[in-house]
Amino acid sequence: MRALHRSLLLLLTLLGLVAVALPATAAPEHHRVKPLAQAHAHNDYEHDRPLYDALDHGFTSVEADIFLVDGELLVAHDPEDLDPDRTLRSLYLDPLRHEVTHGGIYPGHRTDFQLLIDIKTEGESTYAALDKLLRSARYSFLWTKFRHGHVHRGPITAVVSGNRPRSTMEAQPTRVAFYDGRIANPDDLGPGDDARLTPLVSDNWTTLFDWRGEGEMPAGERAELKEIVDTAHAAGQRVRFWETPDAAGPQREAVWRELVAAGVDHINTDDLAGLEAFLRS
Repeated sequence: MRALHRSLLLLLTLLGLVAVALPATAAPEHHRVKPLAQAHAHNDYEHDRPLYDALDHGFTSVEADIFLVDGELLVAHDPEDLDPDRTLRSLYLDPLRHEVTHGGIYPGHRTDFQLLIDIKTEGESTYAALDKLLRSARYSFLWTKFRHGHVHRGPITAVVSGNRPRSTMEAQPTRVAFYDGRIANPDDLGPGDDARLTPLVSDNWTTLFDWRGEGEMPAGERAELKEIVDTAHAAGQRVRFWETPDAAGPQREAVWRELVAAGVDHINTDDLAGLEAFLRS
């Protein structure tokens, strides 16, 4: 009996040594990162690891340009860059599905994550293909949804930009995607629109503001920026600008400081590490 006890003790000891010797599977980098609510990855698909490079830097919004080609939604910036292997499904939908079904995009954090989908081909046909894909059984559980007048939050909010067919989207009694309005359009910004359709308003910085980060921001332009943000927020909308300075240096940081101070919701960049360092500092 004592011999059996010694044998069992030896076996348990050996098993314990084996358990100690085997390292635990390392969690993905973004599972250890605190998410950044204002960080938006412009042209995210041009990074070495689409989606995952942005997640590793804590980004909570990523942008993908899509082209409808032979029934498939391909991701690229220009038509000459199209590759049949680089699809919206393979670069974004399947990875996001994996994250959501394996603990969440940023486990332990209550985070609103946005997938901004910029339509580059004809709006009606491309949106129809996108709508069908997002609603499919494989992906439908991922999205914030509009159903008969009410918005139901999901892990990810899909927002359509570019050639978006507003009248078609507005007429849908149920939707799994939302509309990216334009700040310069008074029908999109603020109480003239409905955040249940248009939760995001975006525009080109260079068409609205002359200041590019050199010297102090003119008082009039600072007031205009604050008015845009306040108007959008009062209507339940978020704000984003593209074409802000994005070359590392004092001009870019000056513009970013003004965006943060004004409460702009999504700061647009191609420099993931640069914006992360700025926001964390």
